[in-house]
Amino acid sequence: MHNQKLLTDQDFAEAMDKGVRLRVFQDDHVIDSGGVIIRFDADTVVIQSSVSDVAYHSRRDCEFFATRRKG
Repeated sequence: MHNQKLLTDQDFAEAMDKGVRLRVFQDDHVIDSGGVIIRFDADTVVIQSSVSDVAYHSRRDCEFFATRRKG
């Protein structure tokens, strides 16, 4: 498994376009895992894990990692 930290708008746009699964950390704890970005702006990233599961995360307070399988 390869983890890439998302920092820039371009990183978030690429992850959203490719439908990459994410892990979200806040205060060194995983608070969200397995969802994809459906929207983002300068302050918030919106992640959808299932049809009815949508979460809003602060870009300032959280760290976002795209998870990709190697190979």
